Amino acid sequence: MSESKPSKVFMFDGADPEMQGAKEKARATFRYFWREIAWERRRIVPGLDMACVKAPFSDGDGNKAASGKPRVEEMWLRDVDFDGRIVTGVLLNSPNWLKSVHAGDTVRLPLNTISDWMYAIRHQVYGAFTVNQMRSRMSPKELAAHDRAWGLEFGDPTEVKIVPAPPRKTGVFSGLFAKRNDAPATGPIGEHPMSENMAQPLRDQLAKDPSTLSHKDARGWTLLHHQALAGSLATVRVLLEHGADPNAATHDKTTPLQLAKSLNWTEVTALLEAKGAR
Repeated sequence: MSESKPSKVFMFDGADPEMQGAKEKARATFRYFWREIAWERRRIVPGLDMACVKAPFSDGDGNKAASGKPRVEEMWLRDVDFDGRIVTGVLLNSPNWLKSVHAGDTVRLPLNTISDWMYAIRHQVYGAFTVNQMRSRMSPKELAAHDRAWGLEFGDPTEVKIVPAPPRKTGVFSGLFAKRNDAPATGPIGEHPMSENMAQPLRDQLAKDPSTLSHKDARGWTLLHHQALAGSLATVRVLLEHGADPNAATHDKTTPLQLAKSLNWTEVTALLEAKGAR
């Protein structure tokens, strides 16, 4: 993926049911992408090699294909942010034919319009639903060239890895949690290990400095807002136990409960509701 050169084009039928299914699974599991991004922002030492979201773009009626329909390019966004409704990012690709967007543009789009997501840890890719759907149709030579161009390990194209497997007690990764393309991608995965590991340090911090509970950032978000959107059950529980306001509102009147519901974090939602959140 280059910001200075058009990206290689892989054409496919927009009505292809397998590709549409891959996009639906990407949207259904976006919460795990966001969970990883949320914790990456709290790491002292970065853990991700890359993280990006893919979305469709077009110039509208002014740039039509031979069929008469608007020509669409699927392109990747870096520096991704999410507020519970809107995905924001910087366009990573240079379009091949579109004129209305350019590499480096900041774009905003509703979550239900994204078509894929992926991140990489130690070169191992997680997500990439549509990418793996395309890879599954490539010849061995094409597959090798594709993966070499990315410089990442996508693995078996019939599998989509959602998150790393939890570490063994020795701290060594025991493997990878994988979902096949033909299987549901919405099953339980479990708590992020950083949420569990940070629970006790957070208790200690709050005992020393309770003001952390009410501190708001430039958008009016408290730590509870951030942790609710990330689906961090363990840290949300600690914050509520120490008196965090479950109905605190951001500048645009968003509550932690609304954020948890936006990504279908059912356990966090239930915990907030039990504490009087609305």
